[in-house]
Amino acid sequence: MTEHDTSTTDPRVVQAEIAKEQAHVDRVRTQLEIDEKKARMLAKAGQDMYRSDRTSWVREEDGTAMFERDAFSYNAAKRLAVLDAEHEGLVFGRLDLTDDGEVRHIGRIGVRDADYEPLVIDWRARAAEPFYRATPTDPMGVIRRRVLRCRDDKILGIEDDLLDSSSHTDLPIIGEGALMAALSRARDTQMHSIVSTIQAEQDEAIRAPYQGVTTIMGGPGTGKTVVALHRAAFLLYSHRTRLENGGVLVIGPSSVFMSYIERVLPSLGEDSVTLRSVGQIPSDVLKFSSDRLDEPHTANIKGGLDMVDVLTRLVDMPLSADPNSMRLRVTVKGEVLTLDSRTLSSIRHRILKHNRYNDGREAVEASLKDQLWNILPADVVSAHDLSKEQFDDLVSSQASWRMFLNAWWPNLSPTDVLARLADPAVAKAVTPDWDDETRQLVVNSIPTETDRRGRRDWSVADMALLDELAALLGPVPPEPDAEDPVFIEGGDAEELVTLGDRLHDSRQIDENEPRDTYAHVLVDEAQDISPMQWRMIGRRGPQASWTIVGDPAQSAFPDPRQIRSAFDELTRNAPSRTFTLTKNYRSPAEVFDLAAEVVTTVQPDADLPQAVRSVGVQPTVTRTDDLWTEVRSQLNTMLREVEGTVGLICPASLVDHARDLATDPRIIPVTTMQAKGLEYDGAVVVDPERIVSETGNPTGGVRVLYVALTRPTQRLAVIGFTQQKSPGTVPADQPVSAGAARAWSEALWSHETC
Repeated sequence: MTEHDTSTTDPRVVQAEIAKEQAHVDRVRTQLEIDEKKARMLAKAGQDMYRSDRTSWVREEDGTAMFERDAFSYNAAKRLAVLDAEHEGLVFGRLDLTDDGEVRHIGRIGVRDADYEPLVIDWRARAAEPFYRATPTDPMGVIRRRVLRCRDDKILGIEDDLLDSSSHTDLPIIGEGALMAALSRARDTQMHSIVSTIQAEQDEAIRAPYQGVTTIMGGPGTGKTVVALHRAAFLLYSHRTRLENGGVLVIGPSSVFMSYIERVLPSLGEDSVTLRSVGQIPSDVLKFSSDRLDEPHTANIKGGLDMVDVLTRLVDMPLSADPNSMRLRVTVKGEVLTLDSRTLSSIRHRILKHNRYNDGREAVEASLKDQLWNILPADVVSAHDLSKEQFDDLVSSQASWRMFLNAWWPNLSPTDVLARLADPAVAKAVTPDWDDETRQLVVNSIPTETDRRGRRDWSVADMALLDELAALLGPVPPEPDAEDPVFIEGGDAEELVTLGDRLHDSRQIDENEPRDTYAHVLVDEAQDISPMQWRMIGRRGPQASWTIVGDPAQSAFPDPRQIRSAFDELTRNAPSRTFTLTKNYRSPAEVFDLAAEVVTTVQPDADLPQAVRSVGVQPTVTRTDDLWTEVRSQLNTMLREVEGTVGLICPASLVDHARDLATDPRIIPVTTMQAKGLEYDGAVVVDPERIVSETGNPTGGVRVLYVALTRPTQRLAVIGFTQQKSPGTVPADQPVSAGAARAWSEALWSHETC
């Protein structure tokens, strides 16, 4: 113990310090109750500010008063929403500064007393920055940093860091250090904000400028997701007007992941953010979403940039089974006029070159009529004194004309078009350069059956294709006889239309384009976004700034160059900055060393983080003849050893069987793809050989296995088949790739537990 080291575990000192901090938290709560009462009074005053019994017309001064009332009420309601929100640890930190003993309490929202003196400083404010960035080598004027561990408004514990040991202080230093204490706690099924334990390298990424592209790289367990979400909250705080009006979109790999993180931003005081999984992104256009995953090899095919040409050909192709047999034939004044398939094809190509499909119907009709007019004999025109307008009316009034247009150029939806790929003949016509096996995988993956609402079970990969088609086709025009209702149907509608109602959906491109756009887009697990999905995401942020979070070593897509090309097209020449997180806070060293040994067999240059802690227990690596009996045994052991959740991570083909073993609510069965971005106290990884082989891409498969191995925070068990000990002796139902017995397999099974 040094001269100035006042570290203590004396229970009396600890309780006395907790009591002091509790008194401050109680004072903050009392002030919040006062603020809430004031906000409710202001809200009521806003409603009473202007009332009128006019039912016919409104004077100009009345309109001004109504606007002021709405603005007043809106701001009061917004403040109430902040005060009413549930905050997990409203006050979570304290700084003791060297300058005249100043004390700053840090929390999720700023709170001031009646004299406007700060009781709590918002964690995003610059005055709170030393809480995250101060270190013993650069204390930033901080003597002691204290983390308060709370449940609701009760302080359960204190963790202190002495940052300036050169200062002559008698401040007591309590606990084992905030970060390690946070890491040792059990996980549950939702991610909690760890705003109080953010480290300096993470804080630098959080507070980076919003302009352009900010990339946050790092291996498993480095806190990428937490950093990204805190960055979203920080940007909203620092650039409120721009980002709240323009919107912030947060994208994750799956709905399971989005459920896991959904409470983080509200707990940080932000609820003006849209959260969508990749399969939910085009719901603004398509009005439905998807969580179903294709078989990995098929998903990779659909995700490739080749699909842009495929979909363009699909839109260009008429619905007729034999386009060469198409003819347009009409009769005008006894003269039969015919346009052959070659002329029709030329018209179609010219119109689509300058118009989206559904926008081109009017241009098509005009072009067809011009072609028919050009072939009408001159003597017929002169004999009947026929004008062009009269000719057009005669043509468009014929049933043959209407029948032809409805067959040759009908209004199309994205689902109408993509469903055509289920026809092998159509698929062959639009994929002339594909081999039969690749083409058949796509044909077989297109859903053909519909539910009672007439919808097909589209996959997550299909959603990007449908969004691409929506961009190529344009909005489906309304039926000619469709009219907007004069009156609002139903009895629950409010008659009052406020300014807020008028401004709602102002982020959309225009009334004919239902696609939402955002001022800032945050993409988590970006390494698994396919090129086609990047194109889909880009349509939501044509003028956006970006936060991209990922780790190339975890990518399952086989061609990184395509991903880079799609991303470069998206961001173009925007300013960019990259932050690499180097510390693995999640995985204990015993677990991460095994995972690192596996992934470096296929990616020797992987940028691997350093595990900062150890649990003293090596992973259990086992092969058996009776897979599920061993899995059950390992689950029982895991439930005894850890307090929190246990992830049962399986290849997609086995997850249904795994669900039968989830007899304890702490057991969470997931596929390897669903597990991305998640963490569990313990993890049981089932059949690694099948995990690798099911991706259809050995290198990507090993990276997916790497993800599975790095999910636990405490314990890991890996279970495979005994028959896979020797190459070529795999059971018939195990579709193992040709490289299953390569270096990665040897690296994994060399740790087999006796």
